Amino acid sequence: MMEGMPTRENARLVLLRHGETEWSALGRHTGRTDLPLTERGEAQARAAGALLARLDLLDPFVLTSPRLRAVRTAELVGFGGSPVDDDLAEWDYGDYEGRTSVEIQRTDPGWTIWTGTVPGGETRAQVQARADRVLAAVDAVLPERDVLLIGHGHFSRSLIARWAEFDVVEGRRFAMNTAALSVLGFHHDARAVLAHNWIPTTEGAAP
Repeated sequence: MMEGMPTRENARLVLLRHGETEWSALGRHTGRTDLPLTERGEAQARAAGALLARLDLLDPFVLTSPRLRAVRTAELVGFGGSPVDDDLAEWDYGDYEGRTSVEIQRTDPGWTIWTGTVPGGETRAQVQARADRVLAAVDAVLPERDVLLIGHGHFSRSLIARWAEFDVVEGRRFAMNTAALSVLGFHHDARAVLAHNWIPTTEGAAP
C-alpha cells in the first residue's frame, strides 16, 4: 500500500450539509424545491471549506445532491463540478413540502419525519434503501480514498444512522446544522461516528 493511503482504520466518509436557505432558516421542509443559498448560507459554506481543508482529505471522491443549494455549497468549498448523484437528494416531503413541523402537527399531532408518514412523499423504507445504495457506492471507494458527500439535513442524518448500522429512524438522534460536517469512519475495524455536527464559523473554526 502506498504511503499515506487511507486504510480501513483511517479512511473517512465526510458528510456536509448545504448552507442556509430562506426555508431552512424558517424550519420549512425543503425537499424538491430548488432554493439558492442565502447570503449567510454562502458565508457558512465558505467557512465549511476552511474546515474541510483542515481535514486534509486524501484524493477525495466527491458526490453532491442535484439540488442547487448543494451544488452551490460544493462550489464554495472548492469542489465545484463534482458529479451529481440523485440518491443524495433530500427526503421527498410530498404534501408537506414547504411546511414546518409545527404547521403539520396542527392536523397530525405528534408528527415527525422520523416516526410519521408523508402523504405523497417518500416512506422511511424508501429513504433507507436510498441511503444503503449510497453507502454501497461509498464502500467501493473508501478503502483507497476519502469520500465527501454534499447534501441535506434529513438525508445526511439517515446516512449516519445506516453507517452506524441502525434503522433509518435513528437519524432523529443526530442533529445536523446548515453547513455542518460529520466525519464517519472506523474504530478498531467497526463503523464509527468520529465527529458530528462540526459547525463552521465565518472564520472557519469550530466553536
